[in-house]
Amino acid sequence: MIRTVFTLTFCFITLFVAAQSVTKRVLFIGNSYVYTNNLPQELANVAASMGDEVIFDSNAPGGYTFELHSTNTTTLSKIAAGTWDYVVLQEQSQIPSFPIDQVETECFPFATILNDSIIAANACTETVFFMTWGRKEGDVGNCPFWPPVCTYSGMDSLLNLRYRMMAEDNDALLSPVGQVWHYIRDNHPEIELYNADMSHPSSAGTYAAAITFYSLLFQKDPNSIVYNGTLSSTDANAIKNAARAVVFDSLEVWHVYDYLPKSEFDFYNSGVYAEFSNYSTNADSYLWKFGDGTESVEVNPTHTYPAPGSYNIGLYAMRCGLIDSSYKTITTATIAIADNNPEFKVNLVANPVHSILSFQVDNYFKIQCEIYNYTGTKILDFPLQANSVSYPLEGWQSGSYVLVFRDEQGIVVNTKGFIKL
Repeated sequence: MIRTVFTLTFCFITLFVAAQSVTKRVLFIGNSYVYTNNLPQELANVAASMGDEVIFDSNAPGGYTFELHSTNTTTLSKIAAGTWDYVVLQEQSQIPSFPIDQVETECFPFATILNDSIIAANACTETVFFMTWGRKEGDVGNCPFWPPVCTYSGMDSLLNLRYRMMAEDNDALLSPVGQVWHYIRDNHPEIELYNADMSHPSSAGTYAAAITFYSLLFQKDPNSIVYNGTLSSTDANAIKNAARAVVFDSLEVWHVYDYLPKSEFDFYNSGVYAEFSNYSTNADSYLWKFGDGTESVEVNPTHTYPAPGSYNIGLYAMRCGLIDSSYKTITTATIAIADNNPEFKVNLVANPVHSILSFQVDNYFKIQCEIYNYTGTKILDFPLQANSVSYPLEGWQSGSYVLVFRDEQGIVVNTKGFIKL
């Protein structure tokens, strides 16, 4: 499904999305942390309670790593379908907490391979890294060899850091499930997030993960969710509050807005002629509305207005069905005719002019000459190549014209009017 979000400000994005039912297509690539308690289905249950829909699929064999997924035919074929709004990537539970040189060999390269395959299948699909959690008592098995993982806090902080690195390195979103778990552990220790093995999620742990993903992918307040799963309303509400504090109130931290199109532009005008500079990001197509009933789809258009006046300009920057817009007002006027600038003198050989316009300047180096008609429409422009210039005017209409001279910074250094007979 094509996602359409009109964005003027971050606040407006949230309000707009929250006001309508939304469908998201999500593929989960992971292992038993996804499979246990069927996290994709729990996410769909949460969404359905809000009138939204999650169409999902997954490939989550027990103990699977990014390296194994990078060559797994089932994983690659599901990604290659290219029908997803989001593809969630979850690494084996311990690997990201290992020493950095090991992570740089066993984890990061394969995260990039998977992300590249997602982009290749559909450039509009967003990768989401699934930040997991430290084991309840730390990684007991690896503690003798790597002391930082001996405790929950040590292991969890490394997982948090490494998933942040993966998200930033791959221009991806980050679902901070592990950080939500940390918040719950700190503020609601009575909620048991782990099952008996002190690694995999309990029903409360999976519910917390689902609420986290919903808050991130739908950008809606988790406190509005009415679905509590198998939990008491007290525990469910505590988890929703945790997701609001960690995720919903800080969506920008998890890169939700980083890859949305952002419209930005500036302009320069001389008389009724205007040149537009497009500084938009994360967009691949554009629509300019010049305020006089005309439009353009060029990246950096030029435009001549029909008459002097004020016009409201709009630039719509678009990508993957998402639109951001920005607006400015331009004021145009007929170019005034100035006397010779003492720092850049211009002398017309004859005025009025018949068939040949001739003029002399005292310095032609890096000077641009422009000619405008009486309405301010630019007729032509050319760099000066000599102190003396002769330009044929055969076919030009009779009337008033203006010569405009600019330096290399675009600053007008002189203007001179002439009449064509």
